Amino acid sequence: MPSGRIQSAVFGGLFLGVLSGLPFIGFGNCCCCLWVIGGGMVAAYLLQQGQPTPISAGDGATVGLLAGIVGFAVWQALSLVMLPITRSFQTRLLSRMLENAGELPPEVRQMFDRASSGEVSIPGLIASALLLLCISLVFSTVGGLIGAAVFRRKVAVTVPDLPPGFQGPMA
Repeated sequence: MPSGRIQSAVFGGLFLGVLSGLPFIGFGNCCCCLWVIGGGMVAAYLLQQGQPTPISAGDGATVGLLAGIVGFAVWQALSLVMLPITRSFQTRLLSRMLENAGELPPEVRQMFDRASSGEVSIPGLIASALLLLCISLVFSTVGGLIGAAVFRRKVAVTVPDLPPGFQGPMA
């Protein structure tokens, strides 16, 4: 695989992973997976900038998929680093929601209590990571396809010189 693809995928993945993993900024993914699609588009843009010929849709999809893999890894690593900060915020938010909720069924109250206690479920973490991986792969590939279409270099069409005195088709 050419190094241009790998470099483009790494930068697109860094875009995807850092913006998705940061608290509050990561909520941009609630808007149609904004950062995930953007990571695929950045990768396709960088790939096109490194080539004199137009990239194909397959090139855009490939580099978008690779950006999704890199971005998922960065996203998860950054989320783990930010977990202590986000966990305290989440706990305060859930406790306030419980205070203002009033009368709740016991099952719902128990679910809120477990979530606000900071209890971590390993199967839950694995399931959410697999879901985020699938989302990253699919939407970053879509972003790569969009980027290949939007940033595709135009092919210059050259018209051959006509011989002197050429009058065109005879009538």
